[in-house]
Amino acid sequence: MLEQAERSGPAGELTSPAGAGSHPRKASTLGVRLRRDWQLLLMVVPAIGLLLLFHYVPLLGNVIAFQDYSPYVGIKDSPWVGLANFQWLLIDESFWQATLNTLLITAFQLVFYFPVPIALAILLDSVVSRRLRMLIQNIVYLPHFFSWVLVVTLFQQMFGGAGLLAQTLRANGYQGVDIMTNPDTFLILVTAETVWKDAGWGMIIFLAALAAIDQNLYEASAVDGASRWRRLWHITLPGLRPVVVLLLILRLGDALNVGFEQFFLQRDAVGRDAAEVLDTFVYWRTMLTGEWSYGAAAGLVKGLVGLILILVANKVAHRFGEQGIYKRS
Repeated sequence: MLEQAERSGPAGELTSPAGAGSHPRKASTLGVRLRRDWQLLLMVVPAIGLLLLFHYVPLLGNVIAFQDYSPYVGIKDSPWVGLANFQWLLIDESFWQATLNTLLITAFQLVFYFPVPIALAILLDSVVSRRLRMLIQNIVYLPHFFSWVLVVTLFQQMFGGAGLLAQTLRANGYQGVDIMTNPDTFLILVTAETVWKDAGWGMIIFLAALAAIDQNLYEASAVDGASRWRRLWHITLPGLRPVVVLLLILRLGDALNVGFEQFFLQRDAVGRDAAEVLDTFVYWRTMLTGEWSYGAAAGLVKGLVGLILILVANKVAHRFGEQGIYKRS
C-alpha cells in the first residue's frame, strides 16, 4: 500500500521518500542504466572514437578559411586575414556559376530522380512471385556498386559520338548524335546516370518501409471494396510518407553536395560552364592552384548552407505534422 501511495501520491511529497526531489531519482536511473548497459556502451566506444577522429577533429582545420594558409609554414604561423576569403568568394563569378549549376542539378534531380525509387518499390512490391521479385531487385540494385568511371564509360559506349545510338542512326541514314559532349543535354545526362546507378539503392529503403505497413489495412480495404488505386492512395502512400519526408530533408541538406567523381570525369567533355559544381570548384581552386584558404572558405560556405537547408526543411516537416530528422522535446 505504501508503495502504491508513493506512486500515486501528490507530486514532490510521497513520490520522493527521501524528500530529495526529482533530480536524485534521474541520477539513480542513469546509474542503473549505465550498470545495466555498460557492455553495449563499451562496444560503441571505438566507433565514437573513429567518428570523432575522422569527422569532428578535421573540422578544426576550417580555421584556414580565415587565414592566408601555406602548408610550408603551417596553421600556427600562417597570417590571419579574417573574412577576406569570403569577400573574394562573393565577387567571384566562377563560384556563383558553380553554385548555380549545383542548385540546378539538385532541383532537377529532386523532381526527376527522387520519385523513381518510390515508384520502383511500389511496382516491385506488387509482384506476386518471390523469385521474380528478388531477381528484379538484384538487377536494379547491382549498378549501385559500380564506380562512376564504369558508369560514365557505359554511357559513353551507348550515347557517345561513336556509341551504339550514333552508329544505329548513321546505319539508317540519319546524322549521328553525341550526347556525352553536348552541354545543353548535360543536366538530363547526369540525372539519367544517377537514376540508373542509385535508384535501386533508394528502392531498398522504400521496400523496407512498405514491409512495415500493416497488412490488415489492405485486407480490410479489400473487403470494403476499395480498388488498387484507392489502397495505394489511402494506405501505401501515407505509410511511406514519414520515410519520404525524412529522405527529402536529408536530400535538401545535401543539396550542395551533388557529387565529385561524376562531374570531374565529364567536365572537360562538356565544358566548365555546364559541369562545374561546388565540389569540383573547391578541388580546382585548392588542389591545383594551391589556394587552400580560398577552397576552405568555399567548402565552409557550402557546409553552412547545407545546415541551414536541413534546419529549414525540418521546420517545414514539423509544420506539416511529420517528425523529421529530430523533434524538439
